[in-house]
Amino acid sequence: MINVLVADNHPIIRTGLKMLFETSPDIQVIGSVTTGRELFDFVGRTHVDVVLSEIDLPELNGITALRTLKKEYNDVKVIMFSSHPEEIYAVSTIKAGASGYLTKTVSTQTIKDAIHKVYSGGIYISNELAQRLAFDERGNKPSKLYKKLSMREIEVLKLLSSGRKNKEIAAELNINEKTVSTYKARLMKKLNVTNLVDLINQARHLDLG
Repeated sequence: MINVLVADNHPIIRTGLKMLFETSPDIQVIGSVTTGRELFDFVGRTHVDVVLSEIDLPELNGITALRTLKKEYNDVKVIMFSSHPEEIYAVSTIKAGASGYLTKTVSTQTIKDAIHKVYSGGIYISNELAQRLAFDERGNKPSKLYKKLSMREIEVLKLLSSGRKNKEIAAELNINEKTVSTYKARLMKKLNVTNLVDLINQARHLDLG
C-alpha cells in the first residue's frame, strides 16, 4: 500500500483527493495538511511514501518545504500538485528535488499513474511537456526565458509580481533581504530589464503575475 500525504490549503482539494483513493487497492491518503510546517511535522512522525503538495502553502512555502524535506527525508517522494503553468514550474521543481509535477486540471487516472511512477523511483511529467523539452521550439518565446531561471528566482519573481516587498519575500522564503536584492539583480540581468516595473511585466508575460 502506498501511503500518500496531501498538502493543500484548499479543503475541496484535500477532501476530493481523499475520496478519490477510498476504493483504491494500493493507494491510501493517510493524512492531509494545510501548511508547509504541518507537512514537515507530519512526515517527521508518520511513514509517508508520496507527498502531493501545492506550491503556494501558507507559513512555509511549498518549495522551501520540499527542499527541507529532501534533506531530512530523502526517501519520501514529492509530487508538486498546482494550478501554476507546468511549462514554467515543472522542470525547476524537479531540479529542487520533486519527483513529479501535476497541474490541477489532470484526470484522476493521471494522478494515480504519477503516484505509481514516482513510488517506483521514476520522474513524472506530462507527455506534452516531455515533447516540448525534447523538441525545443524556435523563437524568443516565454519558454526560452523561463529556462534561464532557477526555481528560487521564479519564486522571488512571483512574489515580486504579487506586490511583496523585499522584507516580506525574505521572511516567506527564509532568506535575508540582501539575498532577495541579489536575486532581483540576477532576474533583471537574465530577463534583460532595468527596473522593477519591467521586471513585473516580464513576470506577467511568463504567466506568473
